Amino acid sequence: MFFELLLVGYIACAGFVAAGVLGSLYQLITKEPPRFNFAAEGLMAFMAGIFMCVFAGPFIIMRNAIRGRRIENRPLGWLVASSTIAGMWSMCSGVMVMNVALILLGFS
Repeated sequence: MFFELLLVGYIACAGFVAAGVLGSLYQLITKEPPRFNFAAEGLMAFMAGIFMCVFAGPFIIMRNAIRGRRIENRPLGWLVASSTIAGMWSMCSGVMVMNVALILLGFS
């Protein structure tokens, strides 16, 4: 039981790290923070926006939740709910990241 919980925590951390790296890379390239918007000029830009939101979603949620708590003085429950959503999302994207990593390493 403990091993499974540890594994789930590790996978969730891998998903959140991937989201943070992707979000920071986006911010480095575009000089603006990632957001949940799909306003794009073409099909490729639209698809890149969807990819960005799917995999950097936990990073965007946590950034907005922390800013909302500090700047807008939102209630603590808002931060807890946002953290829970981001954690579950990180776990789901972490499974995808770990599957891709295992395939690339030849452990399929």
